Amino acid sequence: MPPRSRPLLAAGTVAGMALALLAGCSGDEQREAGDAVTEAEADVLAGLLAGNTDEGGADFVVTAPFGEDSLLTLTGEVDYGDAVGRAQAVTRHGEGGPDEVRTVFFTADQMWFGDVPGLTEALTAAGLPPAGYLRRSTALAGGEEPSAPLTDVLVRLVLNLSAPQDDDPGAFRGGDYTWEGQRSIDGRLSTVFASPAGWRVAVDSSTELLLQFVTRLPGHEAPVTVSLTDHGPRDISPPAAEETVDGAAHPQLLAAVGL
Repeated sequence: MPPRSRPLLAAGTVAGMALALLAGCSGDEQREAGDAVTEAEADVLAGLLAGNTDEGGADFVVTAPFGEDSLLTLTGEVDYGDAVGRAQAVTRHGEGGPDEVRTVFFTADQMWFGDVPGLTEALTAAGLPPAGYLRRSTALAGGEEPSAPLTDVLVRLVLNLSAPQDDDPGAFRGGDYTWEGQRSIDGRLSTVFASPAGWRVAVDSSTELLLQFVTRLPGHEAPVTVSLTDHGPRDISPPAAEETVDGAAHPQLLAAVGL
């Protein structure tokens, strides 16, 4: 198997949270949450990330609580073929506080921010022409960075839910990966599995596609949830050069608008 630039689902690089699940049946055999996965289920788990790649893309929603009462939500779509996505990023700070809303395009190495408060004024002050987007490298472009902005971490997490080929089913056998019951997600019956590292996945019971991935990020107490829907090809293009200001060439702009 050739080395991968993205982490294997079975690699245990992230952890997860407990979900309220329904104990259920598999065939004629009664099962309880915590039972080891079957060989057939190990095959399904091994194909989840490659399945996303084969489907071409999906709509996604990421919810990430942080701080005492803040929540960052990314709602958008991802093209797993070209590893590019776009989303609306909404940050809510407690009850009654104003929402921060930005448009984000992303690849593994670059991010484009639109609807940035103060960008027009900062461009004028710098003597630059108007532009709708400010581009910068992701904080994770050069490797893992513990202090990376949460938005950067979340878009990388979305992109990492794909792989060029199946994982090794043997990595999911042996009793460490468990069946945790069934639940409904967006009206679709799913089966939930837990990893020894703590993350959980919900798999569409009819299509065997990944519906939800739940993990705990390093340094964050609350779990992050990535939900995928409407799997299929996507055609996403980042903003054109004439619409974009390069933050690397104008770092003062990044500082001025908090990016």
